[in-house]
Amino acid sequence: MSRAPWQREWQNAIRHPATLLERLGLDTALLGPARRADQLFELRVPEAFLERMEPGNAADPLLRQVLPVDAESDDTPGFANDPVGDHASLANGGVIHKYQGRALLIATGACAINCRYCFRRHFPYADANASSGQWAEALDYLRDDPSISEVILSGGDPLSLNDRRLRELSEGLVSIPHLRRIRVHSRMPVVLPSRIDESLIGWLTGTRLTPVMVIHANHAQELDMRVAESLQRLTRDGVRLYNQAVLLRGVNNDAQTLINLSERLFDIGVQPYYLHLLDRVRGAAHFEVNEGEARALMRALAAVTPGYMLPRLVREVAGEPWKVPIEWTAV
Repeated sequence: MSRAPWQREWQNAIRHPATLLERLGLDTALLGPARRADQLFELRVPEAFLERMEPGNAADPLLRQVLPVDAESDDTPGFANDPVGDHASLANGGVIHKYQGRALLIATGACAINCRYCFRRHFPYADANASSGQWAEALDYLRDDPSISEVILSGGDPLSLNDRRLRELSEGLVSIPHLRRIRVHSRMPVVLPSRIDESLIGWLTGTRLTPVMVIHANHAQELDMRVAESLQRLTRDGVRLYNQAVLLRGVNNDAQTLINLSERLFDIGVQPYYLHLLDRVRGAAHFEVNEGEARALMRALAAVTPGYMLPRLVREVAGEPWKVPIEWTAV
């Protein structure tokens, strides 16, 4: 069976730090640290994402998100392998059930890109993902709990599965009468926009379940014309689009960058949804922005941005029944 264009692009993603640095014309002094950190969490960057980086700029905000660095080996107090309590909420078949009315399926451990701040960089995907058991256990869990009206596909990245596998899953989901919505959390439309093709749109919009997609972009530079066109195809076919960003030092921790992100998202039909404080995963402490700085950034953003473009500033806290809002209106 021939591979779809997006699969070929994904297969040809950059996997070696030396190749990444050479392609961007960066100082070879970065290579040693990158190789060391790559042993902890491997590099993966699709060409489509690389093309949006500025050659020669080691501080490029897209590069910062994917370049392995020595700071990832730091053992920082308060940072853990499971910062949001996924393991404690893990049920049979790769289901994570934290919140009332909705459950999350770890559909796969594969991603199109490996972000260095990923809160699941230490997650045991081999032992806990729904696709490894051909969905049966996950579907049984959802079927047995009539309080669940929404299923969230996550990972890894669920859109790294091919359309045949996704259709197999949706056939099972549609057979569960109390499910009303399917929500897909994916970075794929941003880092590999060719993934949004007619076959995928047909899968997502072809059932009785209301389709919602939450994408993940942290900087307006990520949202080039290819990405915009792919996302607009989804909205034209009735998929509701939201964005979750993570507040990251050296990437988007200034007001103008956040303003530009919200404006760009709204221009291309995506609702700014959450701005997450960093999940305190081991290896990502160098990205953290403290709550005081985050509050100040939100006030600056609110001063010049319509309310409907403001993301909600939140933190995920293990054991809490919802994302915890961070109050920012008071000085």
